[in-house]
Amino acid sequence: MPAPEFLAKDEAFWFGLARDLRGGPPVVEFFAFAEVAMRIGTPLSPTATRVMLLGSGELGKEVIIALQRLGVEVIAVDRYPNAPGHQVAHRAHVVDMTDGAALRRLIEQERPHLVVPEIEAIATEMLVELERDGVAEVIPTARAARLTMNREGIRRLAAETLGLPVSPYAFAESLEELQAAIDGSIGYPCVVKPVMSSSGKGQSKVDGPGDVQASWDYAGSGGRVRRGKVIVEGFIDFDYEITLLTVRAVGSSGQVETYFCAPIGHLQVNGDYVESWQPQPMSAEALRRAREIAGKVTENLGGRGIFGVELFVKGDRIWFSEVSPRPHDTGMVTMVSQAQNEFELHAKAILGLPVDVSLRAPGASAVIYGGMDGEGIAFAGVDQALRVPQSDLRLFGKPLAFPRRRMGVALANGTDTEQARQRAKLAASRVKPVRG
Repeated sequence: MPAPEFLAKDEAFWFGLARDLRGGPPVVEFFAFAEVAMRIGTPLSPTATRVMLLGSGELGKEVIIALQRLGVEVIAVDRYPNAPGHQVAHRAHVVDMTDGAALRRLIEQERPHLVVPEIEAIATEMLVELERDGVAEVIPTARAARLTMNREGIRRLAAETLGLPVSPYAFAESLEELQAAIDGSIGYPCVVKPVMSSSGKGQSKVDGPGDVQASWDYAGSGGRVRRGKVIVEGFIDFDYEITLLTVRAVGSSGQVETYFCAPIGHLQVNGDYVESWQPQPMSAEALRRAREIAGKVTENLGGRGIFGVELFVKGDRIWFSEVSPRPHDTGMVTMVSQAQNEFELHAKAILGLPVDVSLRAPGASAVIYGGMDGEGIAFAGVDQALRVPQSDLRLFGKPLAFPRRRMGVALANGTDTEQARQRAKLAASRVKPVRG
């Protein structure tokens, strides 16, 4: 596997040494960042450091902005034109990212140094091939992208390989299999999710036999890739959920180290986040266990970057739920609560730069929905929203609106998380989607 072009001569030496020592494609831990400083070129020039984002929604847009502030040339890819990230990238492409051949052609055409998956619906087997062939480095790794795209892969890794505490679960490929799993081992209530989806799409709670058919149908409509397979999970009577943003970045030792942001509490409706806050209070023992679980799963996945690890908490007990090897939607609160937000942390980590996960002030976020079906809608009340003390807004610029599509987010600080939540929800309520 050849060294990426953006490595200096001495860096290329260390890259080759890592390959020889490991006996295969090197992972980030083997780069000698302590010995040789990372160099970033000039965008749109022969020295450019090029990063391609696969998925360019609101989270990808913020990653692009963070990368550009560091002088990186960014290529944004999505399945539809004028996606939020398309609007700020150096170049934009519209591609069906589940088409492996098309994805390979685009990556070979653009020749990025780093490929950064930002969504689940990607031909991850092709990413494995591209990484193996030395075409580009995949963030955090192609294996991590492949495992986390599919809930079956990551759940089996967490429960069966790493032995992490999880809710009871089973997989089903038909309505009959789903009913048999519920009757046999899972019981009621339970939660049914497509094995491939995001932002709660296709997820529902099943309280009794009368809900099973509807839940199966809903899961089929919400998957990113229609493969007719679901995971059914036993319901955990937890006190609250958290997202523990876990960053794998190069530390002062020159090796990849693990850093933890303060825990983020969040409220979900039908599996989709509607508000989040940081920090979420929890006992010292619960936090220790949460970090232990997050550290184990992210170390196994490897690479550099930020991971959104979702966990259930009841007292001092912790259960692993899911992990995303990218910034997390609930982590948008970090744009007002941390010294470096999750997008800046991701950008710095993937480039091999040092990170700072320190908390700046209590903060909260609240979702702004489209409220209607429409193209090119407008937003009234922005001025009134920003009159809320210590508040801010992000309007994503999505070209199409749906009633429950996330079109923006209100952010706020406060003396504590409760005040921050009240302010964020008030600011969000003042933004009114209107027809253009």
